Amino acid sequence: MRAIQVKEYVQGLQDLTVADLPNPIPSPDTYLIAVHAAATNFFDLLQIRGKYQNQPPLPWIAGAEFAGVILSTPSSEKVPKFRKGDRVFGSTQGSYATQVCAREESLMPIPPGWNFLEAAGLMVTAPTAYAALVLEARVRKGEYVLVHAAAGGVGLAAVQVAKAFGATVIATAGSKRKFQVARDFGADHTVDYNQEGWMEEVKKLTPKGKGVDVVFDPVGMVNTSLKCTAWGGRIVIVGFAAGNIEKVAMNRVLLKNVGLLGLYWGSYAKEAPELVEKVWEGLFQLMKERRFKATVYTDREFPGLESVGGALDRLGKRETWGKTIVSVPQAAESKL
Repeated sequence: MRAIQVKEYVQGLQDLTVADLPNPIPSPDTYLIAVHAAATNFFDLLQIRGKYQNQPPLPWIAGAEFAGVILSTPSSEKVPKFRKGDRVFGSTQGSYATQVCAREESLMPIPPGWNFLEAAGLMVTAPTAYAALVLEARVRKGEYVLVHAAAGGVGLAAVQVAKAFGATVIATAGSKRKFQVARDFGADHTVDYNQEGWMEEVKKLTPKGKGVDVVFDPVGMVNTSLKCTAWGGRIVIVGFAAGNIEKVAMNRVLLKNVGLLGLYWGSYAKEAPELVEKVWEGLFQLMKERRFKATVYTDREFPGLESVGGALDRLGKRETWGKTIVSVPQAAESKL
């Protein structure tokens, strides 16, 4: 197979190279999948530089999200969930490759009508947004929801989920292009969070200037968001894309009776596996009803594993929106 193998931590993205490696041998409890598309993530940038909390022992293959076709099923399973030839998406270490091995719980069926590029970036962002807004914040019809970094992969997922549950969405972003993207995915209002006093602008968009009922925060903007959160509102923290862990002014939390909620989707499989199925059932229903669509960055294409470095470069510079996906042609396709 062909893959991006990390033998030592890289200094620059130009150090990422595609190598010919032996095909992976699946263990008795894993599927072998032909990868047709791989999604990029911010944590990929940290991992290849040795700065992520989960670092595999060197050498390892980069990438963590993909979509493809089942080549073989687990030998230990008499009745596996998926069959050879099934189209799946999933998350496991080593997706920047033409083949990858993954356990059953790391895979989902590609929704009808979705292609590999569209499905490759679903496994992390979609359930994070759904669980944060539906399970944790319990968003309700008629509420006002503030979505930060709304043009990002998890942001666009949150915009769609909030709209599907009847909320009015106020989206923050940092450029005219990203404002338009957020609106294209359903946002009712857009606000530039680089502008001084953006919190007052948010309040003016809510009834009687009371502030928003729910804040979806993948950035690390709790302190500033408290200034435009309604009394009794909820703030769901799903990440720290800004790079800083905030020290929150807890007196404001107390005085406004605000609920601070954390959402780490990765812990649900262990701590609440029954809710994982519930979340995906909800998402697949929204997809069936066409109220949740793919968030693939379409301003530029990234064909082949050789383009992973370029895709990660644009992602790191905040020059993309949605999910940046790399197409991964198989050997037969590469020769065409």
